[in-house]
Amino acid sequence: MERILLATNYPNLHELSLYDIDVEKAISLFNDDIAFTHVNKNQISSLVIDISKDKNYISRQDITNTIFTNIFTMFTNLQYLNFSPTLIWHQRLSFDMVSPNVLSSNLLELHVSVIYFTDLLYLLNECFNQLRILYVNVHRIIGRSPTIHSEEKLPNLRCFSLYSDMRVHFYDELIVPLLNRMLNLEELDLHLRVDRYKGFIDGNDLKENIINYMPRLNKFTFNICLFNRTSNQINLRSNEDIQRTFKDFKNNQIISCADYFQEKKHSYCHIYSYPYRMKYYDNITNNFPGGLFKYVHKVSLYDEHPFEHEFFLQIAQSFPFMKELTVNNCKPQKNKLYNDNKDFSIIEYPYLTSLSLIEVHDDYIEQFLLDMKMCLPYNASRSTQRTMFKPKPLTVSFVYKKLKEIAQLTENKSRQRKSDIIKSLLVSCQSHEIRYLVR
Repeated sequence: MERILLATNYPNLHELSLYDIDVEKAISLFNDDIAFTHVNKNQISSLVIDISKDKNYISRQDITNTIFTNIFTMFTNLQYLNFSPTLIWHQRLSFDMVSPNVLSSNLLELHVSVIYFTDLLYLLNECFNQLRILYVNVHRIIGRSPTIHSEEKLPNLRCFSLYSDMRVHFYDELIVPLLNRMLNLEELDLHLRVDRYKGFIDGNDLKENIINYMPRLNKFTFNICLFNRTSNQINLRSNEDIQRTFKDFKNNQIISCADYFQEKKHSYCHIYSYPYRMKYYDNITNNFPGGLFKYVHKVSLYDEHPFEHEFFLQIAQSFPFMKELTVNNCKPQKNKLYNDNKDFSIIEYPYLTSLSLIEVHDDYIEQFLLDMKMCLPYNASRSTQRTMFKPKPLTVSFVYKKLKEIAQLTENKSRQRKSDIIKSLLVSCQSHEIRYLVR
């Protein structure tokens, strides 16, 4: 890389992108300016840096203090920075232990991943007072952070995207006050998992607590999953009632899906703007509204009511490019599917590479691993988490013995016994052994 940068002068270079660069190389590059001798550093207005995972221990202080801080010392007129576009964990910044002297009045657009919510506040409150566009991934939004300073507005911010994969326990105390400071925001994008004890987040809640504080807002996209743990099952709201609260949202089609789980005593509500652009879709139940989700590769299913054949067919149609599927359902199927039933359509998951059956009834193991109406790729990895101890490895003689036992079963209830033997073999399969067994 240094040889390329030092090969000749680059008088017209305004944008620079560095991908898959290791930490030591990045520290070396931004700790001194030898490599940028032939680059007019004041002319660089756009920088993308993607740091690869190092085999050695990676000091977050090195990434934050040395690399991130020196970027602004070196490129004083930087207007666009995408730090860690792949959003890998080791590229997350944190200012919890140290507060480096980062200050730029020129930066207009920032894409960054941080560990704590306080890191986001530090960037907004202390570092970039002219920032107009901010895309941030926050790993942990838990615990009570210092005062948000809601009276200190962020008038220059026009576009804000907040993504967090961990559950947020203080949505009303942290997220809402921060958004209220963005009075001139024109575009807002939220992707959150929220634990809340005062009801669902619906259209009325979003308008009252967020939208009404942003008179210039013209684009609002979101994907919010809300968990409400309460034993109060009185006056439960219907999904239709929640959906009606979004009737005034004109720029997007809004989908809501509410579920109540009596056994675990909690409720769950998923609201999102369609088309859906996330790569995952979690906790799908029988209330799934359907639709086409071309970007989703990872799906999980959970319900306290049984999944029937038509439900799995709907999943295959809605997620045509699904690669990972997790099923969690202990309820037996009511419409038990037999291999000789010709009334059911064949279900195909052509891109599936990973199947996990977690706390499932035997019916689902049979459907996915034995059913002739279920078509899975041979290279799909299957796993069932239903045994306390790891089963012994299969041997040729053992498998032959069990198959011979199946062939000799003729008495009443032999079908159940055959099924039990086959399931025990399937649970014992490792790696690609299952492809040879099912043949």
